[in-house]
Amino acid sequence: MKSKTNYFYTLIAPLMILISIIGLTFRDDIKKIFYLPIGIIGIYLIIEKEFNRKMNRSNIFLKIKSFTKSK
Repeated sequence: MKSKTNYFYTLIAPLMILISIIGLTFRDDIKKIFYLPIGIIGIYLIIEKEFNRKMNRSNIFLKIKSFTKSK
């Protein structure tokens, strides 16, 4: 199940950002606002995945540290 979410973040989030950049550059001034939420959500997905990855790494490090013998 986790591998499917990895593909979701690696493929969909950058694609959403790319669509929003293209939409913001080539559309009329009135319709540009519709592409802004797509870009914001794409950026949010990338930042959230990175934050979760860092938290998981720090939790694993703390678990490893607790099992090592302190001298």
